[in-house]
Amino acid sequence: MAFIDYYKILGIDKSASAGDIKKAYRKLARKYHPDLNPSDKEAERKFKEINEANEVLSNPENRKKYDEHGKDWKHADQFEKAKQQQRQYQGSGQQSPFGDFGGGDYSDFFESMFGGRASSRGRTGGGVKFRGQDLNAELHLNLKEVYKTDKRTLTINGKNIRLTIPAGVKNGQVIKIKGHGGEGINGGPKGDLNITFSIKNNTKFKLDGDNLHTTVDLDLYKALLGGEITVDTFDGKVKLKIAPETQNGTKVKLKGKGFPVYKKEGMFGDLYITYQIKMPKNLTEKEKQLFTELAKLRTS
Repeated sequence: MAFIDYYKILGIDKSASAGDIKKAYRKLARKYHPDLNPSDKEAERKFKEINEANEVLSNPENRKKYDEHGKDWKHADQFEKAKQQQRQYQGSGQQSPFGDFGGGDYSDFFESMFGGRASSRGRTGGGVKFRGQDLNAELHLNLKEVYKTDKRTLTINGKNIRLTIPAGVKNGQVIKIKGHGGEGINGGPKGDLNITFSIKNNTKFKLDGDNLHTTVDLDLYKALLGGEITVDTFDGKVKLKIAPETQNGTKVKLKGKGFPVYKKEGMFGDLYITYQIKMPKNLTEKEKQLFTELAKLRTS
């Protein structure tokens, strides 16, 4: 497997910070994005390289493995597992099926273990199977996009993956897609793909579990005399009756008008509305006179 210099692909050096990596990736991704370069195979290839480099270097754990082990970084976990198993065999006095690589070169170990080349002891690792590495990706969405179940096509390591996003998925939630991770070694099973959801709330509603909260302005006269108002819910407008003498801070609950419950079709949380009474401004002389008369009535 040829070495791919991910730092060179992003045009940064090894001392680059996480912010430098993010900035370089965004700049290049915009430049080579397929939508801006239709039918350009070279731009498509570059875009895939840039995504692959970003997926490795933007993940602190993967970046550390890459910096330490170069082209063999994906197999770092298998290497450690094999070393641990070797120590167990040596401790029991048995011959290890992995040969002796304790003091050898890391890359040489993988050439002999997974590349099919005989080791210095004449062994090959062809019979030892290892599960592929798990891959991690982050999907950025806004709150409205997860109000209903949706389907998306993601491009991970150059492969298109069709993903169903259930309504009600939460910020920070991780969904595992089995068998879509790294390739197995020597016929071993593929790893999994872990997708972490980063959900931005760009609405006026505050999400608390499956419940939504919002504040609605209520003019003084409607609060005093009662009446009817139209308010926004997450999926449309509804009319509400206002009781006479409604106090500032009064909270009402609209059952089933909250956020969808994850993987429970047709179930929703509740919407809580807090009334905020708005005082009139720029009163006319006549209005001031009437309020003065009202005040006298209340104190007489």
